[in-house]
Parts: sequence; structure tokens; C-alpha cells
Amino acid sequence: MLNNQKIKKMHKLAVYESGEGKKHLAISNYYRSDYIGLALIKNFFLTTIAYGLLLMIYFGYRSEYFMENIHKMNLVFMAAEVIGLYIILLVAYSILTYVYCSVKYSKAQKGIQEYYRGLTQMKKAYDREERRNGRITGRRTKE
Repeated sequence: MLNNQKIKKMHKLAVYESGEGKKHLAISNYYRSDYIGLALIKNFFLTTIAYGLLLMIYFGYRSEYFMENIHKMNLVFMAAEVIGLYIILLVAYSILTYVYCSVKYSKAQKGIQEYYRGLTQMKKAYDREERRNGRITGRRTKE
């Protein structure tokens, strides 16, 4: 006999597993520190690439000015300014990445805990049903 509550619970678990659960299960394979560390490493490389591209665009756009005034410029100050701006940008994006990944990881953990709680409830329901069917038909269940 079909039990509507079990069907609803199975449907809810299946929807979670095929949707958000896929991402959450992938995230939960990591320890928190490993997940955030990996995200910060990706952030470092992506920020460096993006900053390099922005510098190339800026210096390409301003190349005529730089060629005419290179002898008047303080190149050490300009290099320090470029490096300082890079460090500020890297720190800012690293902080944002850390906060974002921490929140994402905690949401994934909560979702996974709820998912496992639902699976445990389903298993208990099936065990109860199996015991009940074993008593009705007169069979003994393995314990």
C-alpha cells in the first residue's frame, strides 16, 4: 500500500538531490578549510589575470602619453603605485571570496544535514514497514 507521506518525502529528497543537492554534495566532500583555501587560490590567479589584463588595456590606451612623457615620470613611484593597487585589489577580493565561500559552505552543510536526516527517516519508515509485513505474513525478519 502506498503511503502519501513517504511519497512526498521521497519526492522532496529526489528534488533536492537533483537540484541544489548536487552542488551541496560536491562542496561537502571538502573540509571547510580546504574548500575555502582552494577558492582563495583560484581567487589569487583570477585576480592576477584580471589585473594584468586591466593594466594592459590601461597602458595600451595611454601608450601615446607614456611614450611622450616617459623621461619626466618617476618610474619607481609608478611601479609602487601599480603594485600597491594590485595588493589592495587582491586583499579586497580575497576577503570577499572568504566570506562568500564560508557562507556557501555553511549553507551546504545545513542542506546536507537536512538531506541525511530525511534519508534516515525514510530508512526508519522502511524498517518499520518491513517489520510490520514480516509479522503479518508470519515470516521472521533478520536481526
